[in-house]
Amino acid sequence: MLVNADFHVHSCFSMASSKDMLIKNMAPKSKLKGLNLLGTGDAFHPNWLDMIEESTVYCGDGIYNSDDMNFVLTTEVEGRNRIHHLIIIPNIDIARELSYKLPSKNKKIDGRPKTNLSGIELLELVRDYDCLIGPAHAFTPWTGMYKSYDSIYDCYEKRVDFVELGLSADTFMADRISELKDFPFLTNSDAHSPWPHRLGREFNQIELKDISFSSIKNAFKHNKIKANYGLVPNLGKYHMTACTKCYNLIDPMIAHENKMKCSCGGTIKKGVDFRISEIADYDKPKHPAFRPKYVHLMPLAEIISSVYEKGVTTKTVQGKWQKLIDNFGTEIDVLINVSLDDIEKIDLNIAPAINAFRNGEINVIPGGGGKYGQISFDKIKKQDKIVTLDNF
Repeated sequence: MLVNADFHVHSCFSMASSKDMLIKNMAPKSKLKGLNLLGTGDAFHPNWLDMIEESTVYCGDGIYNSDDMNFVLTTEVEGRNRIHHLIIIPNIDIARELSYKLPSKNKKIDGRPKTNLSGIELLELVRDYDCLIGPAHAFTPWTGMYKSYDSIYDCYEKRVDFVELGLSADTFMADRISELKDFPFLTNSDAHSPWPHRLGREFNQIELKDISFSSIKNAFKHNKIKANYGLVPNLGKYHMTACTKCYNLIDPMIAHENKMKCSCGGTIKKGVDFRISEIADYDKPKHPAFRPKYVHLMPLAEIISSVYEKGVTTKTVQGKWQKLIDNFGTEIDVLINVSLDDIEKIDLNIAPAINAFRNGEINVIPGGGGKYGQISFDKIKKQDKIVTLDNF
């Protein structure tokens, strides 16, 4: 069976997460998105584990169900050097035991616990319990594995189970790094709220024998990820080198010369695009034979928002989003499968925008420094402006 899975989200217990990130909200919204399997996030937090047990039915082999949505236990851990690791866990008993063993002062406070364990030590700890582990958003400048290491083996020493690309990178960028030819890639949302433009904004289509932890493990091991769906990477908020205060894009060479300080007083963060260019072995990607297709995706509500020039969560945008879902079932189907003629019958303005998205004709003002990129459906493409420290 083909399953749409998003393994990396956060609960209401994570800092900067919505208090609405509860199973009762995540389940129905994930179904409307078109997902079949969702990570719980924050599975080392004792109170969140209690809530999962209270609000789901255990189906066996690591799967918990609520409102016909399947959940697998996942967590993100911040290790030594502020590197984030994504862990997929076989069941709640193991999650509780690992939480108890994890040396961390904030694991009962924050859904994303901090520990001084290195990647090597964390891998050894969770592998003893048959967990799956890999770097979360591997290239991001604050907490990605490659911001501290030039090689994944410097971080973990041994082979991990996957590499999560993050919102600011895609397969075409990551496959310029030769060592990554040995790893399956994951594309996950890292959602902090249950809005459908957050949940499943990146997801994986996986071939599973059944929906179970054992099948997930088998799929990673035997390269049964059939497609990665993810944002156009320059929409990611760390794609370009930029100031974290004024968000101006800065030429990386000029940023380095100025010791990563912007003239506005802010700190400049190296973009994922430039970081990959620093460690890349190839000018163009070399995909291994097992690498699945990568399909660029964009949240439907953000397309509607751009068309109607209204906020994503406004009544106007959400109403038009809901009308499309009511007619066609899921957001993923609207974005990818539903005919434009059928969409036109619902909204004449949204159909050409979806057509432009499908054909790669959207214009993007790239993101960087912590600010997401912006989309435009103007017919005339505008040149991306790279700001120097001398001209702003």
